[in-house]
Amino acid sequence: MTGSTSIEKIPSRHPVEGAGLGLRRALLSKLNDEQLAGRMAAVDFMEVAPENWIDVGGHLGRKFHAYCERYPMLLHGLSLSLGSPDPLDEDFIRRIGRFMDRHDIRYYSDHLTFCSDGGHLYDLMPIPFTEEAARYTAERILRVQDLLGRRIAIENASYYAAPGQEISEIDFINSVLQQADCDLLLDINNIYVNSINHRYDPLQFLRSLPAQRIAYAHIAGHYNEADDLIIDTHGAAVIPDVWQLLDAAYAHFGVFPTLLERDFNFPPVVELLDEVDHIKSLQQQHQAMQPELAAVSNG
Repeated sequence: MTGSTSIEKIPSRHPVEGAGLGLRRALLSKLNDEQLAGRMAAVDFMEVAPENWIDVGGHLGRKFHAYCERYPMLLHGLSLSLGSPDPLDEDFIRRIGRFMDRHDIRYYSDHLTFCSDGGHLYDLMPIPFTEEAARYTAERILRVQDLLGRRIAIENASYYAAPGQEISEIDFINSVLQQADCDLLLDINNIYVNSINHRYDPLQFLRSLPAQRIAYAHIAGHYNEADDLIIDTHGAAVIPDVWQLLDAAYAHFGVFPTLLERDFNFPPVVELLDEVDHIKSLQQQHQAMQPELAAVSNG
């Protein structure tokens, strides 16, 4: 594997703090409504897909830069294709690095999936859960980190089939994290979705992840196709069971930054901000409890 001696260390455990909101083009003008100014104070950071913004100039480009000046900004990519048999697109990765420098973007993540095989597949496909695939993927993550000179995070992905599986999903994720020495973008909704679709205990899965590697988290809504099939859509409100899983994650790991994802079927912005407020409320509850728990353990 390639060494990563040039990688910058994140100044603190997390690249941002608090509760965030995914910035989508459909929201650009709506979030600037003066009537929402007070409510927008709840948003501590934002996130975009770099593929949607990296070559955008003109009026939209200026709007994006204004948001970068107003909020700490993160990138969540769609096209690294970390598990693909195709070579890494190193020119694209270098462009990502320049884009981050130009807009003072804090952090970059992508999915633990692949999306190309002799061409773009236009979907996020599951990497086979094998030790060989874990080693291969980790080597590619190390190369991405070397090219960027930065640590990145990989997101635990939703999936609907596991072709060629030889080890468990949790063992695969932990193996990649350890071998690549990278961080984790913890997607709470994906754990819930996969736990229903593949019939496992979401709490046990959650508690098997390494706390020290969590950079930040996503929470989102999904679509119930059937009692035993959930589709990860990011097109609906977060359900109570997923909120409860986030609550359990804070109780187990401590509070970490958490971002609300919504990609389509947008409700009024105030409803999105209500969900951001709920993230912040859970964070504050657990932050208030932590000194008490420390006092009990020290007593």
